[in-house]
Formats: sequence, C-alpha cells, structure tokens
Amino acid sequence: MTAFAERLLAGLVAVLFGFMRLLGSRAAPALGGWVARALGPYVGRSHRIMMQNLALAFPEKDEAWRRDVARQAWDNLGRTACEYVHLAEIFEGAWPPSPGARVTLSEEGLALFHRLAAENKPVLVFAAHLANWEMPAVAAHAVGQNAAILYRTPNNPRIAEMIRKMREPIMGRLIPAKMTAPIQLAEAYEEGLNLGMLVDQRFGRGPQVPFFGHDVAANPLLPRLAARYGAPMYGMRAIRLPEGRFRLELEGPFELPRDARGKVDVPATTALMNRVIERWVRENPGQWLWMHRRWR
Repeated sequence: MTAFAERLLAGLVAVLFGFMRLLGSRAAPALGGWVARALGPYVGRSHRIMMQNLALAFPEKDEAWRRDVARQAWDNLGRTACEYVHLAEIFEGAWPPSPGARVTLSEEGLALFHRLAAENKPVLVFAAHLANWEMPAVAAHAVGQNAAILYRTPNNPRIAEMIRKMREPIMGRLIPAKMTAPIQLAEAYEEGLNLGMLVDQRFGRGPQVPFFGHDVAANPLLPRLAARYGAPMYGMRAIRLPEGRFRLELEGPFELPRDARGKVDVPATTALMNRVIERWVRENPGQWLWMHRRWR
C-alpha cells in the first residue's frame, strides 16, 4: 500500500471513529450489529469459512441452527467493532461495582481479583475472541492488576497509532505480536506484571491439540511461560448480555498438567486452555469469532 493510500485509509478510519463517538455507546453498537447481520452473509469467503467451521464444530446441529448462530456471530462482530471507541464509557461503574453498571464481574471473579490483589504476585491470563474480547484487558487494568497485553497491530502505522492511543490508557502496557514478543512478555513478567493474551486463533508453529473434536495448531506461549516461571494460570471471558451489558468471569488457577519430571507439560497445558475455551464457546456459540480459519 502506498503512503497516500495509507493516509487515506487512516483518514477514513478516523472519520468512522468520530461517527461512532457521535452516535454514542448504545446506538453505535446497535447500528453495527444491524449492518453486520444484514451484510455479513454476503461477505462470501468469511461467511463460507464461518459455516464450514460451524459444521465441523457442531455436526449434530441442522443447517437452520448454524445459520442462526452465524447471524448472531455477525451481530456480535458488528457490535464489538462499534464499541471500540466507547470501551471506557461502557466500563464506567464496573469497579468499584455500582448499581446500574453495564459491566459486572461474577462473584467468583470478584473474589479472585481480591485474592490476587492481596497476594500481589504476577499471573498468566488467557482469553478468547468471545463477546467483546477487549473487555478482560480493560477489567484487569480497572481493578489495579498491572498487566502487559499481547496484541496484534494493524498493518497501517497511522491506524495502529490511533488504536494504541485508545487502548493504552485503559489496558496497560501493550506488546505487539512480533518476533520479540516472547522476550518482552518474559521481561514484563519479571517486572511483576500480569500477562494476558488471546489464545484461540491458529498458531502454525504450535502443538496440535483437540478443539471441538478436531486437531488444531494452538498457541503454546502462555504454557511455556508457566513452565519457565511456575506461574499460575487463569482464564477470563466476557459474556454479552441484553441491552448492551456484559458479565465478566475469571476462573482459575487451573491445575496444570505435569510431565514425569514434575514440570509443566506445555502441550498438555495448551490442550487444557483449548478445552476451557471450547466450553466457553459451547455455552455462547453466537458470541465467538467463527470467521477465523481455526481448522485447516
């Protein structure tokens, strides 16, 4: 892409962000969901991948059920995109918990956050592309859990900078998903920061683990860090509720599989993470990002 094209695209994205801000934190996601539901099924390649993934994951379900889940998934994607500029507002009142807050933490999650704050030791947290998948990072930062978050940067540097400025004040340290990311994550952990990342997309160099009855190449980075540091591992997810609300759940620490020497078994722990994520997706299938080529 030429420099002019990059500037033009960045300008269009800036205008779109401004329009979403004008619409507000309720109308913008509602519009995004409506547009995505209407147009998503006509986005040929992405919709085909979604339907193929749903058939692989739920062979026992009929076509009508899969089409309905696909519509929900398009709606969720549209809402998530339009919630981006409103994350701070949506999270208002969640911490400390106040009546009428649009984001609530489960009782178990609140108890765990209090315990982690008391222990004051860094932990590893995995998440998945469920509901609004930015919420776990926002929540961790809001409750004072200083964290480093692995994230994928847009190719356009101007757009990447816009997004960084929006995310960093409400999420903490951001580590781009580049070749140096494992080193930066290790350094952050040694500084005492919690580490968080989304782990549910294909990772070509990772071990093959079961996911909905089929082997997938999975991301072993957090299990490797757990093996290196003996760090506890937690899982955190957002669940989309009616009327623009969310519930956040934190669970763990998980009992990690060990090898014959008593060390954390990285492939088995990677499989454990994917079993947890499969459970989450089965509970709310219309809130997962089915457009990604998870199975190949």
